[in-house]
Amino acid sequence: MAVTRTRQAGSASPRTANLAAVLRALRTGPLSRTQLAARCGIPKSAVPGLLAELAERGLVRPAGVRPGNGRPSRLVELHGEDAYALALTIEADRLSALVTDLSGRVLAEGREAVDVAALGLHAGLDALAHLAGRVLPGLPVGVAVSVPGLVDSAAAVLRFAPALRWRDAEIAGLLAARLALPVDAVAVDNEANLGALAESVAGTGTELFFLNGGTAVGGGFVSGGTILRGARGFAGEVGHIAVDPSGERCPCGRTGCLETKANLAAVLRAAAAPGDPLHDPAPGIDGRVALLKDRVRRGDQRAATAVHELGVALGIALSTVVDVLDPDVVVLGGFFAELGEWLVEPVRVELAARPLGQARVVASGLGLQAPLRGAAHLAAERLFANPTLAEEATV
Repeated sequence: MAVTRTRQAGSASPRTANLAAVLRALRTGPLSRTQLAARCGIPKSAVPGLLAELAERGLVRPAGVRPGNGRPSRLVELHGEDAYALALTIEADRLSALVTDLSGRVLAEGREAVDVAALGLHAGLDALAHLAGRVLPGLPVGVAVSVPGLVDSAAAVLRFAPALRWRDAEIAGLLAARLALPVDAVAVDNEANLGALAESVAGTGTELFFLNGGTAVGGGFVSGGTILRGARGFAGEVGHIAVDPSGERCPCGRTGCLETKANLAAVLRAAAAPGDPLHDPAPGIDGRVALLKDRVRRGDQRAATAVHELGVALGIALSTVVDVLDPDVVVLGGFFAELGEWLVEPVRVELAARPLGQARVVASGLGLQAPLRGAAHLAAERLFANPTLAEEATV
């Protein structure tokens, strides 16, 4: 069986840049040599050699012909079925893994319920590496890890994640050692950034703000396909926008932050009395949100009021985001997406009451999987940026 292996990146050359341009162009679907030359801005005479090298590396293959008025065009498409991208997510109550090929087709996935904070950093990463080993069919071309906290993405360090109780965690180095990969093969990013990236790749919008709901609340903004990170990489932390001056005191020291009303625990407290099954952590986020949805559908007034008030709070905070960033679409992700049929309208009403509130509001079609799918796209980017990392070997 032919297996695409990876080697450590070297300095990029003009030819490497052309290989990357061709491979990226094929990410949108099969193309002819003429189309590749036009899209990549390279001479048509150079395309056959570039395609031959990519084929030798197991990354492209013929895709038939396209009939036309004149000579039929021979098409080429991504191959990369043996080039694996590994996406991993770390959440407070579970670890998840997803393996895709270069086209984004899902090859394998897995999940493990675990109290990550109780495990601690090193045992948590041991469990994550074990999960990765269970789903991986071979060496990955890249790995991306989604985490719920402040991330220095350039250094691949998780600076602080309250839900995990991890601080200054050098995740890339620690995980690379466990997976026997070079450190530069592992990327780390905030879950909301990766959710925004996944929605951008899915075509939801070009100027897109993604609001992620989970144990905490965070946002990510993608403009023209690029995650906007800010000076220190912490852009999008909208959980600490004040939405209720007379509300609860937030751990950040302020009063009435969005996160005090919109994190999952706060919403469930508003929806049900203490001791209610909604407060049992055993079913996980999915199970508890499903139970909340069922209650709203059955007309439970307390649950319905809690969800409506959540929508109003989200709308108040997002009106500030829309005024500042002017996105064309706001995407409700995480557990907000699961409650989208009741949240979208109150958010729209709050935005419409503001002069600049013209952004569309939609619930994520990817639901709780959005950060994982964004991580898979980011993991594959390593090879798309430098196709020479792939070397052919027969085993």
